[in-house]
Amino acid sequence: MLTREELPECPVATTVQLIGNKWKLLIIRNLVYNGTQRFGDFLKSIPAISKKVLTDDLRALEEDGLVIREVFAEVPPRVEYSLSPLGKSLKPILDAMSDWGTDYKNNL
Repeated sequence: MLTREELPECPVATTVQLIGNKWKLLIIRNLVYNGTQRFGDFLKSIPAISKKVLTDDLRALEEDGLVIREVFAEVPPRVEYSLSPLGKSLKPILDAMSDWGTDYKNNL
């Protein structure tokens, strides 16, 4: 997790740093609109993402406190990802982005 000193001074830049790459946004989108997901669920719904990038971004989102990773003691092991309370607070941002994107497409 980044320290306060490592974060940009600008709050918009902080948000972009935490969720600003396209893969992180799509991972968060899945969790906001579809709920808890497994690794394979992400691969199916974000087909262009590589396993390595997905792993790295899930770890980063977990480290930043936006995603919770839960491992179940089963054979084979089952791992599920969900939004933390902090991650859930991103829903209005994604809703606004969705609305804006819809309006943009409708006005072309």
